Amino acid sequence: MNETTDFRGKNVLITGGLGFIGSNLAHKLVSLGANVTLVDSLIPQYGGNLYNIRGIEDQVRVNISDVRDPYSMRMLIQCKDYLFNLAGQTSHLDSMDDPETDLEINCRAQLSILEACRRYNPGIRVVFASTRQLYGRPDTLPVSEKHLLRPVDVNGINKMAGEWYHILYNNVYGITSCSLRLTNTYGPRMRIRDARQTFLGVWIRLILEEEPFEIWEGQQLRDFTYVDDAVNAFLLAAVNPQAAGQIFNLGGCEVISLTDLGKLLVEIHGRGSYLVREFPKERRLIDIGDYYADDQLIRSKLGWEPQVPIREGLVRTLNYYRTCLKEYVG
Repeated sequence: MNETTDFRGKNVLITGGLGFIGSNLAHKLVSLGANVTLVDSLIPQYGGNLYNIRGIEDQVRVNISDVRDPYSMRMLIQCKDYLFNLAGQTSHLDSMDDPETDLEINCRAQLSILEACRRYNPGIRVVFASTRQLYGRPDTLPVSEKHLLRPVDVNGINKMAGEWYHILYNNVYGITSCSLRLTNTYGPRMRIRDARQTFLGVWIRLILEEEPFEIWEGQQLRDFTYVDDAVNAFLLAAVNPQAAGQIFNLGGCEVISLTDLGKLLVEIHGRGSYLVREFPKERRLIDIGDYYADDQLIRSKLGWEPQVPIREGLVRTLNYYRTCLKEYVG
């Protein structure tokens, strides 16, 4: 990928563009000279935040609309070169409490978006944000793309359907699409006011507010992808012909237990504390245990690999929120 030329002057649409990964992607694309349009519903529980585009607000177009509105998407999709499809309901617990809404956003709306592409812009290139939650509880570690798909919650089932609509439309209709299965993405601009996006965001908020954070049991192993690394994966997947019709795992630089992650966060911050507790019953039912990714496929096909170790990523994340905490917890 030649970053200086591949996106310069290109028209790019990002659904969920005021959210965590979408806004970081927008900042990068603006720096590469792209014409960026952001679509976001700004529904409070889904993570969109206008502060996320501070510094580029005059360089992007923002459309406040819902991906469930086929008429808006029909208009927005036209004349775009790339679609980064990141809009979604990400809370696993919310998907169990309100499965119909999760179905509308993560499944039915995805089909509607792809139909708009097929009818009004079949030449667009699409990258879909999927999740490692599709695998459920791993049989073997690390988890490769060949692992059985066995979601443990409604969110995983609907994201699986949304992902496969993208692959189907690539294979049948020639809508160039691929999917990235994300794992514990973290960094600046993530939602930290609650655990709807990631538990690490809540830890960050509480440690900066001088409150103890909770680690549930703590021996579970995870890998974490810093957001800049995730953004680079999206860009590579958008422009590399080898990505068409493919599904890729993203991983992190290292595997760490949640307890060791909590210790590292306290060490980096220089103060703070945590409590180790049993899993809440409703969370235990949908917990996947240990998980870390085999990301060799994206490394070999697209040349991607994570660059930011967990310690460095946590330093950058804490430094970001120290300066603007009130913008994310207000």
